[in-house]
Amino acid sequence: MVQQGLYELLINKLVSAKLKELSRESFYISETSVDKTEAARFFSNYLSDVIRTALNMYAGDESIEKQIILSNKLIQLLKSELKDEEFEEDLICVEAKILSAIFSKIDAPFSDFEKHLKEITPYTRLSQSELFTGSNAGISLESEIKKEILSSDRICFLVSFIKWTGIRVFEKELIDFTERGGQLKVITTSYMGATDLKAVEFLSSLMNTEVKISYNTDNERLHAKAYLFYRNTGFHTGYIGSSNISRSALTGGLEWNIKITTKEVGHIIDKFQKTFETYWLDKEFEWFNNEFHSEKLRVALKKERASDKNNFTAYFDIKPYPFQEEILEKLESERVVHSRSRNLVVAATGTGKTVISAFDFKNFLKTNPGAKLLFIAHRKEILQQAQATFQGILRDNNFGELWVDGIEPENYNRVFASIQTLNNRIDGLSLTNNFYDFIIIDEVHHISANSYRPILKRFSPKILLGLTATPERMDGEDILKDFSDTIAAEIRLPEALNRKLLSPFQYFGITDSVDLSGVEWRNGKYLPSELSKIYTQNDKRTSEIISNCYKYLNDIHDVKALCFCVTQEHAQFMAEKFNLVGLKSDYLTSSRNELREELRKRFNKKEINYLFVVDIFNEGVDIPDIDTVLFLRPTESLTVFLQQLGRGLRLAEGKECLTVLDFVANARPEYDFEGKFRALVGKTNTSTQKEIEDDFPHLPLGCSIVLEKKAKEFILSNIRKATSFSRNQLLNKIRNFKHQTTLPLTLKNFSQFHHLPLQLIYKKGNWKRLCVLAEQIDDYPSTNEDEIFRTISKKWLSCFSLSYFQFIHSLAQKQFNLDLDQLNEEERQMCFMLYYDVWQTAGRFSSLEESIRAIGKNKILVEEIIEVLALLIDRIDFVERNIQLPYTQPLKIHSRYTRDQILSAFGFYSFAQKPSVREGVAFSSALNTEILFITLNKSEKDFSPTTLYEDFAISESLFHWQSQNAVSAGKGKGLSYIKHKEIGKKILLFVREKNEDEFGNTMAFVFIGEGTFSEYYGSKPMSIKWELNEPMPPYLWKDSAKMAVG
Repeated sequence: MVQQGLYELLINKLVSAKLKELSRESFYISETSVDKTEAARFFSNYLSDVIRTALNMYAGDESIEKQIILSNKLIQLLKSELKDEEFEEDLICVEAKILSAIFSKIDAPFSDFEKHLKEITPYTRLSQSELFTGSNAGISLESEIKKEILSSDRICFLVSFIKWTGIRVFEKELIDFTERGGQLKVITTSYMGATDLKAVEFLSSLMNTEVKISYNTDNERLHAKAYLFYRNTGFHTGYIGSSNISRSALTGGLEWNIKITTKEVGHIIDKFQKTFETYWLDKEFEWFNNEFHSEKLRVALKKERASDKNNFTAYFDIKPYPFQEEILEKLESERVVHSRSRNLVVAATGTGKTVISAFDFKNFLKTNPGAKLLFIAHRKEILQQAQATFQGILRDNNFGELWVDGIEPENYNRVFASIQTLNNRIDGLSLTNNFYDFIIIDEVHHISANSYRPILKRFSPKILLGLTATPERMDGEDILKDFSDTIAAEIRLPEALNRKLLSPFQYFGITDSVDLSGVEWRNGKYLPSELSKIYTQNDKRTSEIISNCYKYLNDIHDVKALCFCVTQEHAQFMAEKFNLVGLKSDYLTSSRNELREELRKRFNKKEINYLFVVDIFNEGVDIPDIDTVLFLRPTESLTVFLQQLGRGLRLAEGKECLTVLDFVANARPEYDFEGKFRALVGKTNTSTQKEIEDDFPHLPLGCSIVLEKKAKEFILSNIRKATSFSRNQLLNKIRNFKHQTTLPLTLKNFSQFHHLPLQLIYKKGNWKRLCVLAEQIDDYPSTNEDEIFRTISKKWLSCFSLSYFQFIHSLAQKQFNLDLDQLNEEERQMCFMLYYDVWQTAGRFSSLEESIRAIGKNKILVEEIIEVLALLIDRIDFVERNIQLPYTQPLKIHSRYTRDQILSAFGFYSFAQKPSVREGVAFSSALNTEILFITLNKSEKDFSPTTLYEDFAISESLFHWQSQNAVSAGKGKGLSYIKHKEIGKKILLFVREKNEDEFGNTMAFVFIGEGTFSEYYGSKPMSIKWELNEPMPPYLWKDSAKMAVG
């Protein structure tokens, strides 16, 4: 009988026969195809077991000789089948011996080689894994690590703390190891003050030793305990487990540690090595030197032990996190690409808005050295913190002056001013309107519009930067109209959560008994009065909410819960119902604004456990230790939802996590569940639907989402309807658009109103044809329609390049009437790219000029091209950069291009010929340039440990790449990589996240620029590290940096 359960078993004849005996009506049998990127691993593992079984069948005195003969026959078969003479070198010698060591006898520091070999060889050997459990039986971890140290060439320690008593255990071995030239790298932290300064100073004093330390223990809790012993022979070993470097952990405690080896689990050792190297280059870990840093570490350890971490910033060189760098690039894009100098950044409190503004100003100073700054906020504490942040980032303890509560600045060049002081004094200021170059308004949502608008009228800065937790205002005014009607950037929650800048959340999606699918939908949301009526006349729902509070909350009488309601009536109704069952509650709405401060104080003291509010009337409730959020209404605006959630995500002493209870009803199809869950999960290689179906495998660190069965069904049904609609359903949306809004029917308005990505619209047809079918515009000729539809849907929606889009846009505005003689070399090359985008095959026209002019024959479709490109250009949120090469080509660094566009741009395609280039590399002998096409996630599976860590970013400027399997280091292509600088060969890297995007379209590649050979290891394939001339774009960092901290 075949056992029921999970398998990962290659189906052979025996398994196939057993499966045939099972009734498919009685048994569910799941079979999946072998992934091509995983095939070699599956088959080799299978053959290894089969061959081991076969070799064990030989017995007797001649068993070893027979095993060698059979093994060599198998190797000869491989040589014959693959026609590769190099397999001859793999034949086993008849003597059947194992090589144990090679030592030079010349100037050897020891004379008894057998004794030395015994002293340094680990008892558990170099090719076999082992589990150490701290028990008396078996080998001690201490004695084994001593031997590992003595037999290694390089060592890496990764531990959260180091004790001197632990270092003493193998002090002698470490001294011997480093004095004979061994390299030691150590990463540790100041966490809890557990590390001994003497231990770190000792390690740092050793020869050939480098130590790095993380002082940022609030956000980076390094808990790993891992040791890697690297040997030039390739027999690496590692230990991963629970032991830090302390006497008790290494010698006495019940610590569990597993030894791993390259020969048994090479991919784990490989990941260990790559992860350590990524940590090593992370800005979070700072280099330690006894002479310069002992005092800094001593102070840090003392502060940690005293649990007093204030006033330590003087020792830090503050750097932006990758997600903050992405925000800074978006701000640069707004100004450089879109010429918008009034920029709004939206981010939850605590995610580093002020830090971003300081870095933004620092960047501005590079081109405007004497720039004058005005920083505006509504509270003195905010101004003082902001000034300290600017001083730290600008490395200038004298930067800026305060202007608040009677404090007067000596001059007005760099001022941190309160809005109240400014408004009182603005009329008397003898400053010109362009005196300030850079104005920052912090917490814009807290400052009434009529307070800050006089300042905006009075001054005309080069840059106006607004910082806010929400663009939704309490006074009903629209913040966006003061900031170019655009949110320049939003800090994504997952990035801030992974960096421990916010409290992790446990989100429970609870089935709501009400049905909202028939509630009226107007102007992009449910009608509030109708929702309120449903909620306030439904005692059953209220009792279910209270019941679920009992079910999910640890102690319903000991919480600080912020509860979001749809109207003032709903908030009052809920507070009264909660009070009736003995839950201390109240409500805060605009009609009770005078009670705001009193309610806030009572809530803070837990005299109120449940405070019911209406979405935009909650900004006065700014209490970091809110530990529970109840969503008692659907929140249509994603920005408002994130702002409400952000109220509970503030870090606070003793707060383990935020509990979120979201009551999920059967919703209207217009309601956007997809956007909400995508915002919680962040950017992944899978669709939101699949994330939900698989129970969220890619959530931010420490977070969880649990959906009740019915709630999950509601959500998935909604998302399927939103993303898997038929063409007829889309046509009905187009027909009904005029009944739902007064906006004109354009592609931009339609896609934004319905939250529909262009990719989904173009799955059903090109925009103009869809409008014809929906009877919204007159019919038009079908000339070029198939080609232009394919170009937009398959090429341009995958591409992302300002210069290329602007070039085509300018051609389209001239109806593609061009004169090639008027174009420069770059523009002519872009014409080749455009030719293959539209016409795909070579030789369809007599000239390139004729082919481009032909695109303009259908005037209606030219209008569509203009509309699509304008939309795509407006969505570009990064700055593409030029690359210096010894020849002309049109592609820009950080932009995204399809494979055909890249091959056209570099001359692999000509007007007359389009050769097939299918490999992952393309070499142009004419340009002496090799292009590397790199796919980060090659496997079609969600997780493939054997291929996932082949290509990745070690740092923003160092990229690890694995060559094709046949490439070896000593000859041919492999040698040309190592010597590429000597032979003048250019290496250009193009990277994409995976083969297909979430819409099923082939992903295009991001041009990350030129690579310079750094080092390599391995052969067939080679693993090469390329030093990038330009840092990787921040928006690609998360997918590329697979090993990075956070």
